[in-house]
Amino acid sequence: MSRLRSSRASNKSSASRSTATPRQRGVLVQAAKSDIYVALLGIALAAILIACLLMAIILYQYDWAVTVASVFPTARPGAGASQLASVIAEAPFRLTS
Repeated sequence: MSRLRSSRASNKSSASRSTATPRQRGVLVQAAKSDIYVALLGIALAAILIACLLMAIILYQYDWAVTVASVFPTARPGAGASQLASVIAEAPFRLTS
């Protein structure tokens, strides 16, 4: 396979072509074509960007406050195990094994 000549080189006279430096030889490699995986990467990128935008909108509604309240009240200093067990028993959900 040969490379196409540029329009500038084809406009020169035949005398100037003979004195021109020879072209470099090489292998012509075709550019890679996009496939389904490239499309899936684009869809994943779009989903991540939309999720970040939605998260920023939600954080803006809460004035960017990111403090977290615990489900269980914190134990007071000196609280015994029985008090902690009663707090866990009154929790809205129960852990079963």
